[in-house]
Amino acid sequence: MKSESASYKAAGVDITAGYKAVELMKQHVARTLTAGVVDGIGGFGGLFELDVKGMEKPVLVSGTDGVGTKLKLAFLLDKHDTVGIDCVAMCVNDVICCGAKPLFFLDYIACGKNVPERIAAIVSGVAEGCVQSGSALVGGETAEMPGFYPADEYDLAGFSVGVVDKARILDKASMRPGDVIIALPSSGVHSNGFSLVRKVFHVGEGGENRAYAELDKPLWETLLTPTKIYVKPVLALLDKVQPRSISHITGGGFYENIPRSLGENCVAKIDKAALKTPAIFDIIAKEGGVPERDMFNTYNMGVGMTVTVAKEDADKALAALHEGGEPGAYILGEIVEGEKGVVVC
Repeated sequence: MKSESASYKAAGVDITAGYKAVELMKQHVARTLTAGVVDGIGGFGGLFELDVKGMEKPVLVSGTDGVGTKLKLAFLLDKHDTVGIDCVAMCVNDVICCGAKPLFFLDYIACGKNVPERIAAIVSGVAEGCVQSGSALVGGETAEMPGFYPADEYDLAGFSVGVVDKARILDKASMRPGDVIIALPSSGVHSNGFSLVRKVFHVGEGGENRAYAELDKPLWETLLTPTKIYVKPVLALLDKVQPRSISHITGGGFYENIPRSLGENCVAKIDKAALKTPAIFDIIAKEGGVPERDMFNTYNMGVGMTVTVAKEDADKALAALHEGGEPGAYILGEIVEGEKGVVVC
């Protein structure tokens, strides 16, 4: 018997729309299938066969996150096919900071009204993020919640699971003064600080349509640029060099994130002159009157990830990153002795 409920539909939940959304998203999910996937979507759990050949003590690593208020811009522009990349990126970029390889991903979409085409567009972005990170999209959930979310809005979150051999887990305790900090450039604002972005540019009041000579594309397009996924170049690096630590620069910027990857009595000394900051950050600071300290404590300032390596490994690390798909990687600073923290000078 076909599953349907007129009473539930009258209350605002159309379960048949959910079935249509699943059918529309299947083509996107198919792009992400890897050797470990045991079954397709539609069951009560995502099945994944773990291949631990070559590992003595495999350790699972998990990360979860969402897209945040960047979604408000997607709602405003009715463009939903990129925020899924952000969702995946925010999770897998955390997982690789431990030295782990992401294996699979699950997403959660809660919406006021299930519009199948919109849900499928969201999932297309999630699938693209999974492809970029080598992850399988093994499942997810779409919850239609009328009265809780407006009909044209939704929230998007997810989580990633990866694996690393215990002996290869990055150990920040090995960090020493003289170690080199390498920057991996960001693709822009990524998915953090958008409450301030929306305030600065009066997003929703027409400010998102403003043009700036410093930008090579419209402001709204610059802001919606998806978060860069660093999995493949970092995995290429891990094949050649064992870093001291890796830091994903998300909300809280340099001052909150880099200390999480520092050893005791280690200070990250950032060479401001070496920093390659995209124009969008200068515009945010100028338009919003945001002090430099606040910018570095909110945004990635053009650095989506930092990798700290022994000085003698710096050239090899840069070469591995360049060859692995991150040609813009460059030396940003060094580790010096002192009370754990960050100095930008």
